[in-house]
Amino acid sequence: MRELLLQWFIEIGLSDSTAGHMSTLSMIALVAVLCVVGNLLARKLLSQIVGRITKNKKYRWDDKIFANRLPHRLSHLISPLIIGFFADEFPIQRDLLNRCLSAYIIIVMLFIMDAVLSAVDDIYQEYEISKIRPIKGFLQVIKIVLLIIGGIILFATLSGQSPLVLLGGISALTAVFMLVFQNAILGFVAGIQLTSNDMVRIGDWIEMPKYDANGTVLEISLCTVKVQNFDNTITTIPANALTSDSFRNWRGMQESGGRRIMRSIHLDVNSICFCTPQMLEHFSQIESLREYLSECQTKSIFACSNQNPVPGEPFSENRLTNLGLFRMYITQYLQKHPGIHQNMPLMVRQLEPQPEGIALQIYAFANSIEWPKYESIQSEIFEHLLAIVPTFGLRVFQSPTGHDLNHSLLASPPHKENSQPCAPITAPEETS
Repeated sequence: MRELLLQWFIEIGLSDSTAGHMSTLSMIALVAVLCVVGNLLARKLLSQIVGRITKNKKYRWDDKIFANRLPHRLSHLISPLIIGFFADEFPIQRDLLNRCLSAYIIIVMLFIMDAVLSAVDDIYQEYEISKIRPIKGFLQVIKIVLLIIGGIILFATLSGQSPLVLLGGISALTAVFMLVFQNAILGFVAGIQLTSNDMVRIGDWIEMPKYDANGTVLEISLCTVKVQNFDNTITTIPANALTSDSFRNWRGMQESGGRRIMRSIHLDVNSICFCTPQMLEHFSQIESLREYLSECQTKSIFACSNQNPVPGEPFSENRLTNLGLFRMYITQYLQKHPGIHQNMPLMVRQLEPQPEGIALQIYAFANSIEWPKYESIQSEIFEHLLAIVPTFGLRVFQSPTGHDLNHSLLASPPHKENSQPCAPITAPEETS
């Protein structure tokens, strides 16, 4: 082809040197045009082939393949074939041209393998097992190894030396490579530990205050773990930090189907007293306490003190307190609440008295792990309990405010010494 062009240029009146340069440039332009056309045709043909292969499949993998531009990278192999076909037309530059073509093929193959591994990871993430056994870190290790091997072969091809000579030189730089790839090596080891011990999965809710991470795990890669916090910010944690530092994983709560409620109501100790018969009569109108009070009377809890009174102890006639009945009411209320998980621990207990009063702690589990619904259930329970506290003659403790101080100045004179220890109680409404 080049000889025909050279002869044609000489026939139109150009000198031999000019005709030689023109024929060379014409061949280069022709090969470049053929490479571009061949690349476009190959890309279109490969796209159609991949589309037909994946069209009738159950899983649509073509989107993942096209997203990683695999057909586009495969089409670049056409150019070396076209250039190699016309290599004989450039006898002087043939050796250099062959080396460049080999190097180009190596680079294209590295890009193709990178696209294949990325597509494999994207396809694997379509399965549920990917959340338990992520493979992105392992694929990244494979990419690094392929890149190192490809780089050695590429350098050996361009320099004309054996790859074994280069490997011998690289072995002498082992310490340097250990320093350069320190994070990658630590991340790889950490990834194996995280996966084998099932410490964290994609989709887990984890807390790591050291890195201000509190949210859902999005990605586990070779060196980092990405966490999407609840304010939609992204926190990146070193993979080896999850094995060397402590973190909280809420997966157990998510799998159990119940989320813990552990909150206290602080009550004024001065409002606690023994129940009078009038108070018991009022409390018996509450449906959830009616059965309990009837059971107490059946077991002669009151009669026991009446038969054997303690001399000089007027309160021995009744051992029930308003705080005890309030605690029993909360228990019965939680056992009937539709938002409480009844197959998980449920308890109402008193904590040690503090300067803030005596704390009545509720320990139970909501039957929903969704954050908004969980908060709604918890708020509904405590709104009801705070509203019904005065019915039992109790007072919720809170630090004095300006309103309290102003009210105390305008209040009536203090009670007499023989006043009742509890505030007057109004008849409670029927509750359930």
